[in-house]
Amino acid sequence: MWATLHGGPAPGFSTTLLLVYYKGGKGTGSKTRQASCWSPDPHLTTLPDLYGGSEYISALEVFLPDLCTSKRRQMMDTATELTAPAANLEHAESYKSAAAKRVETLGTVRHRHEHTNEIILVPTPSNDPNDPLNWSQGFKYYTAFIICLAMFMCNFLAAGPTIAMVQTAQDFFPDWKKIGLIAAISKVAYFFTSTSLLQGTGNMIWMPLVNKYGRRPIYLISYSIYLICAIWAACTHSYGSFLAARILLGFGAGAAETMAPLSIADIFFLHERGAIMALYSASLVSGVSGGIIIAGLITIKHHWRVIYYVAIALVGATLLLAYLTFPETSYKRNIELDPHGHPTTVVEDQAAGQPIDTPSDEKINTGAHVEAAPGSIPKKKSYAQRLKIFSGTYTEESFWKLFIRPFALILLPPILWCALVQSVTIGFIVAVTSNVASAYSTAYQFKPYQTGLCFFAAIIGAAIGILAGGHLSDIVADFFTRRNGGVREPEMRLPAIMISLVTTPLALILYGVGIQYNLHWICPTIGLALLNFSIVQATNVALVYVIDGYRPIAGEVTLTTMGFKSAFGFLLSFYTNPWIEQSGYLNAYGAMAGISAGILIFWIPLYIWGKRIRHATWQWRVTQFVHWDEDREVGE
Repeated sequence: MWATLHGGPAPGFSTTLLLVYYKGGKGTGSKTRQASCWSPDPHLTTLPDLYGGSEYISALEVFLPDLCTSKRRQMMDTATELTAPAANLEHAESYKSAAAKRVETLGTVRHRHEHTNEIILVPTPSNDPNDPLNWSQGFKYYTAFIICLAMFMCNFLAAGPTIAMVQTAQDFFPDWKKIGLIAAISKVAYFFTSTSLLQGTGNMIWMPLVNKYGRRPIYLISYSIYLICAIWAACTHSYGSFLAARILLGFGAGAAETMAPLSIADIFFLHERGAIMALYSASLVSGVSGGIIIAGLITIKHHWRVIYYVAIALVGATLLLAYLTFPETSYKRNIELDPHGHPTTVVEDQAAGQPIDTPSDEKINTGAHVEAAPGSIPKKKSYAQRLKIFSGTYTEESFWKLFIRPFALILLPPILWCALVQSVTIGFIVAVTSNVASAYSTAYQFKPYQTGLCFFAAIIGAAIGILAGGHLSDIVADFFTRRNGGVREPEMRLPAIMISLVTTPLALILYGVGIQYNLHWICPTIGLALLNFSIVQATNVALVYVIDGYRPIAGEVTLTTMGFKSAFGFLLSFYTNPWIEQSGYLNAYGAMAGISAGILIFWIPLYIWGKRIRHATWQWRVTQFVHWDEDREVGE
């Protein structure tokens, strides 16, 4: 060693070293090559004994000059302080490139083994039986069912009663003949537009609490508010009181909409996430369609307030199921971090035939983390322990940072694009539902329940969208992962959205043309089916894309996209009817078709340059404060 021979570090070298070492569990037959910065005692000239616990470290190799100047740090939990033999100076630059990889990977992970082609579990599960990734597959799917049921019920009462808007207007404005039915309906429309707005923007309050205290307490508190406000709305007869109830109802119902993607990401691995997220997206849109269908059938024989009585029973049952069976899905993971607080990037063993020298712009996270020693495996929690409402805090980030981060995330192009995709799919279904009752009544003389039954087509479209947005998108992503040597990039899912690039504009055109020219009622109804298909397919592909890219802050990412979508839908609901009156159905929905195509086609530049865009924009000065702390790391 240079230090042994010459009594000090090599010329031009600082005392800060890059230690490259081999690490692997005994008996596992696997080794990975890892790197860590360390500043040794300048007077230390001997090599200490290697660590001999449940994991071993050996074959330390190289100095690097001036790699780290601001931090001195011991090695990972299972390592001891070590010195390293000097390396050839000509290799210094290549090791600098390796060190440069140790940054936020932003979704770039090794998903398949380079030689065996087997799927690598991302994130890597711990040996803790309480880790949600270790739950039985059956319980995972049951948990997903509760999540999707909650999502369905959130929109059931938010949108379902719109089918009875005429009856509601006549009830709240007995003198509607004097002021005009259109004026009365316009005032009643505030009941639903305000609910939609609060479903998205109310999460500005909920999400910091979710990230701080976990999912379960916020699910229970928000759904309790939802239930109380549903009872309030069913009983009040004052316009102002009813409007207040609907506003708070949206505030309570919206929390589940943003938490659902987090819970799904908590309990399912990367390769499973697309299909389950498609179920979430389908539940989101089916809540609208199912609510309209059931509400329409109720109004055949009953007063419109019975819609709220039915919803109270269903929401109450969902809350009871969540209270008795839905555990906390947040989990603190012990992720290996480098001296800069970033997840350790693993460079696989060259001796095993796996390359070390990847391009300098490759930032690959294999999801490695330190497993607990066999003697420290926690006991499985009891039923009562799993159902504790509060289970501690999950991050030390300040509430201010948790609150302000979503506002800056919209500046990141991938997240902005995802928000726009949701706006031109979910936002345009808001435009349709705000006008559908009068449209079908005028064109086809349909009664409310008949209009509601047309939304069976929407449920069929959403069901097909589950396959196209979930399983198909997983297949597409896996295909490109194989072609990329087993390394997954979030953008590899994007080609699946080509289907919605066709179906979304087509759906809006069919709806507009059908109503404008009084074509057979099946024409606009097919448009409803295709639009709901696109909502599930396109929004799922886009949302999973950004969650994969910014997984540690998936909650804030979802909040940003959902909040933007809600604000867009709220504004659009005010202008849809005047727009149609001025331009006609064909021109209005034709323009929407063009806008949707113009947004969706941006998947192409994101697919080509998305990785560069993600990493370049992540370093913008204006977005620096949104970077997450170490305790938000989840291993991907």
